[in-house]
Amino acid sequence: MRKIAYVFPGQGSQYVGMGYDFYREFPTARDVFHSAEKALRYDLPSIVFKGPEEELNKTINTQPAILTTSIAIYKVMVELGFPKPDVVAGHSLGEYSALVVAGGVELFEAVRLAHIRAKLMQEGVPEGKGAMAAILKLSPEKVEEVCRQASEYGVVEPANYNSPEQTVISGEKSAVEKAMEIAKHMGGKAIPLKVSVPSHCSLMKGPADAFRLKLAQTPIKNLSIPLVQNYTAREHTMAHEVRENLYRQLFSPVRWYQSVQYMVEKLGVGVFVEIGPKNVLSKLIQQTVSGVLVFNIEKVEDLEKVRKAL
Repeated sequence: MRKIAYVFPGQGSQYVGMGYDFYREFPTARDVFHSAEKALRYDLPSIVFKGPEEELNKTINTQPAILTTSIAIYKVMVELGFPKPDVVAGHSLGEYSALVVAGGVELFEAVRLAHIRAKLMQEGVPEGKGAMAAILKLSPEKVEEVCRQASEYGVVEPANYNSPEQTVISGEKSAVEKAMEIAKHMGGKAIPLKVSVPSHCSLMKGPADAFRLKLAQTPIKNLSIPLVQNYTAREHTMAHEVRENLYRQLFSPVRWYQSVQYMVEKLGVGVFVEIGPKNVLSKLIQQTVSGVLVFNIEKVEDLEKVRKAL
């Protein structure tokens, strides 16, 4: 029997109107959105469903919005009798959605954590100082070499090991721009990302230290489902390890494709279901491993199709 992993997207997958069909059709999904609204004390559903886009794209709104949408979809899946996953994982912010599903933290607390995390990240580096870029067509090792060469211009580091074909870099704007030039000379393709925060690099150490205090005050329980975490690309169930890895995740690279490989090779995962807006992770999984089934549930019409396949 092939094991099932539920995986959850991170920042960048958001769009105005995501999750609205679930909100409209299922009281369970409505409850999730209203619970998030209470936790944050502002009208999150309105921002998610009506926008404007620039309001949703503010990091402090984006992070709780994607988390809430993903959990609303997941709760409907539970209600409809979908199988329980054998393992869960999430990309960056998505790790918080996975943590809720694994039973480590209540949605109310998770939404507040996501909001605080986003606020600290946004305030941690002055606007315009940081940048991120996706490097394609170069191996992760080559991208590491690119960062080493560009580091004399400032901080630049691998931030997301997304697939064997895609690594995102993060750091100070001048160094990231230099790294993009070097990557192109090496035969790679470099795409600047529309972000205001240089995530998952050492510039985030200050915000991470402040966030660590918030994590310490948040009740996190031992998990009932193993969570493969970004920082280690290994599964964890003990609350103290989960908490430490969430702290380190902020200023360390997201080891996504290593996590996917580990789930397939060591944990026996043969089915991945991406839960939440868009299908970014589904595409990355397909670039990373072969011979697995990959589904995503983003719209109400996806439910029946995926349930039959499972």
